[in-house]
Amino acid sequence: MKFIDNELQERLLNFYKGQGKLTVLTGAGLSADSGIPTFRDKDGFWTVGSVNYMPEEMGTYKMFLKQPLDVWKWFLYRLGICSKANPNVGHYAIKELEDLFGSRFQLITQNVDGLHFKAGSARDAAYLIHGTLEYSRCGEGCSDDLYPYPNLPMEKGDELTPEQIETLKCPVCRSYLRPHVLWFDEYYNEMYYKLDSSLRAAKQTGLLLVVGTSGSTNLPVRIATQVLNSGGFIIDINKHPNHFSDMASDKMYGYALKGSSSDILPEFVELFKGFTKTI
Repeated sequence: MKFIDNELQERLLNFYKGQGKLTVLTGAGLSADSGIPTFRDKDGFWTVGSVNYMPEEMGTYKMFLKQPLDVWKWFLYRLGICSKANPNVGHYAIKELEDLFGSRFQLITQNVDGLHFKAGSARDAAYLIHGTLEYSRCGEGCSDDLYPYPNLPMEKGDELTPEQIETLKCPVCRSYLRPHVLWFDEYYNEMYYKLDSSLRAAKQTGLLLVVGTSGSTNLPVRIATQVLNSGGFIIDINKHPNHFSDMASDKMYGYALKGSSSDILPEFVELFKGFTKTI
């Protein structure tokens, strides 16, 4: 099945001839093809005692202050899933786009799983706007330092030993460390989550590829809006209708391609490779 029609191909060619950035904004849908469940699917909940908590409850600073070890067990379980996963076709296609566009390329990802880097994406061309499971930091904020993420992958039902609990404590103040991720009850900032940098990149973006994210958080929507306000256009790549596909419903602003990123992204790679040979 061909996803890029002649009209879109012509618009992509005009973009390619220009100077604007190609920015790729990725979410959990990209990593779903690698077997990583999204927070919002049927496996997203976490049981504490007899209570099932949803991600919007577990992934909060409020819950961390109340039940830090239960929050850690949930995030360590997520680490175990992510550490076993491998990049999929979509991740490698994004890496190829990065190679093709060079300094005109920017990756902005909501994913904390590190699969972009396993696929070879450059860290200095990536903004991790929801953090990463590679690092932790002091839960009390005694410093801005980042520490290696505790290597304690958990299975559901596992309990932490006293020795493991000690590794979850800040080496400076001995309060609990926290995962270096943006929680549902927190705000984007520049220091940890590249708020300002992402919006600056959006102003320079001629084409924004939105891959596997629904627009349920604030910054990705602001990025897409900034791209449109700066004269760029967006292409939403998703299996399901979402906020970005609604934004792209008018072809003046973009296109919505319904399907798997593993099927659609390689088509962009081949198209842009063809442009390099003809221009």
